[in-house]
Amino acid sequence: MPNPYGAPECTVQDVAAKINSDENVLILDVREPNEIARVSLPSEKVVVIPMSELARNGVAALPDGAQNQQREIVVMCHHGIRSAQVTVWLLKQGWKNVLSMAGGIDAYAKEVDSSIGFY
Repeated sequence: MPNPYGAPECTVQDVAAKINSDENVLILDVREPNEIARVSLPSEKVVVIPMSELARNGVAALPDGAQNQQREIVVMCHHGIRSAQVTVWLLKQGWKNVLSMAGGIDAYAKEVDSSIGFY
């Protein structure tokens, strides 16, 4: 089901392929610390910046690797709603290559790797 914000999306299978490739993609996890403590993707390509921090500090909260508006960024959250919101926001701020991971980490666990766990 498409997200209600009209954000461009990619599948969890696409994200798994990007994580396992040598692509220079950044996976921006916008979940809160208590969620990260429960389930996370084990990859150096994943950077955690909670949505609440983005709300407080705007684009200044983004790590150096995400400051390049041409960089490929996949935004993820629990079910794909917050990531869609952040994706649309980044696109409005001038980023060019941002996608939301459809279904979030929950779909990733169900469809790609159940060993990461669920919550």
